[in-house]
Amino acid sequence: MKSFLHRVAICIAAVAATSAVHAQNYPARPIRLVVSFAAGGGVDLVARLIGQKLSEAWGQQVVIDNRPGAGGNVSAELIAKSPPDGYTIYLSTASIVVNASLYKLLPYDPLKDFAPVTLLVNAHNVLVAHPSLPAKNIRELIALAKKAPGQINYASTGSGSSGHLAMELFRSMAGIELTHVPYKVIGQTTADLLSGQVSLWFPTMPGVLQHIKSGRMTALGVSGRRRAPALPEVPTIAEAGVPGYDASTWYPLLAPAGTPAMIVDKLNAQLVAILAVADVRDKLQAQGMETVGSTPAELAAHLRSEMVKWEKVVRLSGAKVD
Repeated sequence: MKSFLHRVAICIAAVAATSAVHAQNYPARPIRLVVSFAAGGGVDLVARLIGQKLSEAWGQQVVIDNRPGAGGNVSAELIAKSPPDGYTIYLSTASIVVNASLYKLLPYDPLKDFAPVTLLVNAHNVLVAHPSLPAKNIRELIALAKKAPGQINYASTGSGSSGHLAMELFRSMAGIELTHVPYKVIGQTTADLLSGQVSLWFPTMPGVLQHIKSGRMTALGVSGRRRAPALPEVPTIAEAGVPGYDASTWYPLLAPAGTPAMIVDKLNAQLVAILAVADVRDKLQAQGMETVGSTPAELAAHLRSEMVKWEKVVRLSGAKVD
C-alpha cells in the first residue's frame, strides 16, 4: 500500500513539475483569442488591438477567432470545453453572466467553467434618438414618454441584448412606457434609426460615434457612472435625470477553468501592461471605452456581482430566450 501511494505521489509531482515548466515557457506557440461576437463591432476592435500588442510583446501570433451566435453562448461553450493550457483564451462581454438569467439551459457555468484573467475595458452604451424626436435630452424624453405612454418605440439588437436591458433599466427607473422593436441584424437597426423608422436605440458607442458627430443621431445620455471621453459634452443618464442609473457593458478576458495560475498571472500582467500604454488607452477612449486592467480576483468578484444585478433587470423586463 505504501509503495502504491509512493508511486502516486511521484506521478503527481511529475505532472506538477511538467505543468510548471510549460507555464514558465508560455507561450511557446500561437495563441487563439476567441471573440464572442462578429468582426466589426466593439468587442472585435478590442480583440484585434489587444491581440496585436500581445503578439508584439511575446513574439507569438495571436489568432483572432470570431465565434458569434446565441448571444455569446456558442463561443462560451467552446471555451468551457477547451484545454486549460493558455493557448485558447476568450474575450467576452457582460453576456457571460447575463445569459444565466436569459436562457433556461446553458451549456456552461458562467462562474465555474472559466478562469478570470482581467477586466479589459468598460464600454459605454449611449442612448441615441432620431433627430426628428422632439426630445433633445433625458428630461425631455421622460416628459414626452409620460405624455404618450407606449407611443415611443426603441430598437435593440434582440431580446436580452445589452441595449435592450440598458433601456429596460432606464425605462423602469424613469417610470415610463416604451415599445420595444427587436432586430436580428445590427446593420438594419442602424439603418432604421437613421431613417426614423424607430425613434430610440441604446447601442455601444463605437458603432454610432460617426453618426452622432455628423448630426444624424442625437446623443441623449451615456450609460456609465462617468462621462465618456469620446463624447465629453454628453451627460450620463444619472446626472441628466435618473439618479443612480448605471448600465455600462464590459469586456472580460477569460481562460478555461483549470488553466495554471502561473499562466493566468502571466497573461494578467502582460494585459495590464498593455492597457497602461498611452497609445492603447487613447485608441480605446476614442471609441468610447475606458481601460480597466483588474486582477483575476477582482474580475471574479465583478462577475458574481454583475450576475446578481442583471438577474433582477432580466426578471423585471420579462426577457427570455429559448
